[in-house]
Amino acid sequence: MHVAPLSPEDPTELGGYELLGRIGHGGMGQVYLGESPGGEPAAVKVIKPSVVDSETRQRFAQEVEILKTVWGARIAALLDADPEADRPWLATEYIEGLDLSRHVGSHGPLPALLTASLGATLAEALATVHKQGLLHRDLKPANVLLGPNGPKIIDFGLAVFAESSASLTAPNTVVGTPSCMPPEQANGEKPLTPAVDVYALGAVLLFAASGHLPYRADNIHVLFHQVIDATTTPDLSGAPAELVPLLTAMLAHQAQDRPPLDEVVRRCRALIEAQGLKVAQARRRLTSYTAAPEHFLDELLAVPRTGRSAKALSEAAAVPADTPPGRQRPPLPDPPSPQLLVTPPDAPDHMSADTPATPSADSTGEAAACGGVHGQTTAQPAARRKDRGDTGRRSLLHSAQARITAQRLREAYAARTPF
Repeated sequence: MHVAPLSPEDPTELGGYELLGRIGHGGMGQVYLGESPGGEPAAVKVIKPSVVDSETRQRFAQEVEILKTVWGARIAALLDADPEADRPWLATEYIEGLDLSRHVGSHGPLPALLTASLGATLAEALATVHKQGLLHRDLKPANVLLGPNGPKIIDFGLAVFAESSASLTAPNTVVGTPSCMPPEQANGEKPLTPAVDVYALGAVLLFAASGHLPYRADNIHVLFHQVIDATTTPDLSGAPAELVPLLTAMLAHQAQDRPPLDEVVRRCRALIEAQGLKVAQARRRLTSYTAAPEHFLDELLAVPRTGRSAKALSEAAAVPADTPPGRQRPPLPDPPSPQLLVTPPDAPDHMSADTPATPSADSTGEAAACGGVHGQTTAQPAARRKDRGDTGRRSLLHSAQARITAQRLREAYAARTPF
């Protein structure tokens, strides 16, 4: 979980949501961890004042209208929005947990069984979106959040109606994540079909199982060439043998050669059942394996009791030694000062869906694909520590004491970090 304190220039409240910290950023704005008056956590996306103009407002309003139509158990829900505000904003469900990119980077690829479970879950979720006449168009590892109740898909900022040629972008502009987009999307073909999401899901599952995407290159131009060249086959090295036939089909160069999503679900089920499990059992194993450790935002914002240093507080928040495998929380980093208990953000672009794919890939060619997260890390009920202080009561985020602490965090962070 990467939460940075607010800077002095950041708003502290938007649309009734109290803003608690930064969880992502991008070319067009910032994403904050927010909390409703009733205590509901949210990811609050705000457009930068410097880029607010009539065109930006129109695109933002279109995004809000699209999000209103997207629903499903595996889709991060829209909570509220105001595209007409001085600083246009929208709030979506906050999902506490790592995105797939970060999880694989930290813990390694998923076993074949869990990858098949992930595939069945996401394919079913995308099929629900397609029934609503929508395509995602930018599915990638960073847009799959591994929450306490299973994976969820985020960032529908690039979604368009499947039956329409309408676009949120300028003509002849290719928008999306090159390493996960199919050839027809990279070529700018329109209209796109549900097969674009099948291909992207294949790239996501390959990454989950192997730790890499279908194509890798030193620069964005070479990467695009690999994607659109029919003679350059996807790199499936490292993928479990039982997944290779499905991944090969999903990553087929021609859209008509890719299986429909219901076929993807069926083949994933077959892989799971071949190992003697039901799909629901595999889903529970996936969730147990990937779910985030207990939420410790309260501990990070709480005022340390007399005599307890910031490092001691971090150590107190660590998981007990007997915590079962798969639930271990990485140790909290030593804070840079006693006043600053929240790590600065190294979370990738929370709003990458708003920016076109331009030459900006890193040396591996995967920066765009693995470097963008919705920034959220998931809204599960917080497991409270038994040690609640001398008074026997926990510190509430909305208490005066917590507000004073948050202000101190902002001041300490602003003194050390340029914005």
